[in-house]
Amino acid sequence: TRYRGGKMWEGVYEQRVGELGEMTNLGKGFRERLGESFSLRTAEVVERQGSADTTRKYLLRLWDGRYVECVLIPANVGWDGAVSDRRTLCVSSQVGCAYDCKFCASGLAGFTRNLGAGEIVEQVMAVEGESGERVSNIVFMGMGEPLANLKNVMKAIRILNAPWGVGIGARHMTVSTSGLAPQIEKMAAEPIPFRLAISLHGATDAVRERIMPVNRKYPLERLFQAIEVWRSKRKQKITLEYILIEGVNDGMDQAEMLGKRARSAGAKVNLIPYNTVEGLEWRRPVEAVQERFLETVKAAGAPATLRREKGGDIDAACGQLRLRRENLK
Repeated sequence: TRYRGGKMWEGVYEQRVGELGEMTNLGKGFRERLGESFSLRTAEVVERQGSADTTRKYLLRLWDGRYVECVLIPANVGWDGAVSDRRTLCVSSQVGCAYDCKFCASGLAGFTRNLGAGEIVEQVMAVEGESGERVSNIVFMGMGEPLANLKNVMKAIRILNAPWGVGIGARHMTVSTSGLAPQIEKMAAEPIPFRLAISLHGATDAVRERIMPVNRKYPLERLFQAIEVWRSKRKQKITLEYILIEGVNDGMDQAEMLGKRARSAGAKVNLIPYNTVEGLEWRRPVEAVQERFLETVKAAGAPATLRREKGGDIDAACGQLRLRRENLK
């Protein structure tokens, strides 16, 4: 009945109940009948790295024995010294990834499958249950390319945003893409005002193609056309994510071009020093180069920040824990 359905939503999302037996707002007999055929949880946290006052990474085993990762980022200190109470969860949208970005661990074991909407939402519920903390912000920046699983990602966003669901504000959710231009244009028509981030990592086609094969299909001109479509419909400032890799994309010519592109697109830039991935050759530039790159982007007219160290004490780059587990099979 509608009444029972409402009570179930209340138990799952408002009370964050993990087992049907705990759903005391429903009759015992009804709960027992449900338990014969259904389960509220299909994912299990099997490994955690980090501590309560630092970035924490979680490895989840799914119903089919596959693994995904998500990362809980604790409160940040603002520019004015004030401490926010945000808890940002970086969630995965696929098991593995097919886009083969050369610096990334997510695709090293290949692509297995898309995650269902429920499996995406369940990452939030599982981490909240394990950490004892409510998640306030969501970023789709974990394993996989969200826009290659757009139907399920959008369904998950609706559940995460809904008053009857997890109840996270739309502007507290960000979807990141490696640059699937047609899907960006399609997503621009969605009514929920979540935010968009572009994993750029190269300010010219020559540099970007070296590390991001997707650029061959959707080069920068095509990508920025899609960004203009997004801006025309959303009136939102997007973020250009840029991982700094020593000797690859950290030249000042790239910084200047990045600043110009960001300025023309009305975007802000988030610079991220590379997190080392076991088995890959890339390294982060020294701090002096990072700072000079930041200042050059700003001088070109774009707002920019340099993400300070978070997750350096763990395998912060997504895919590494999953890769080790898969290799043990």
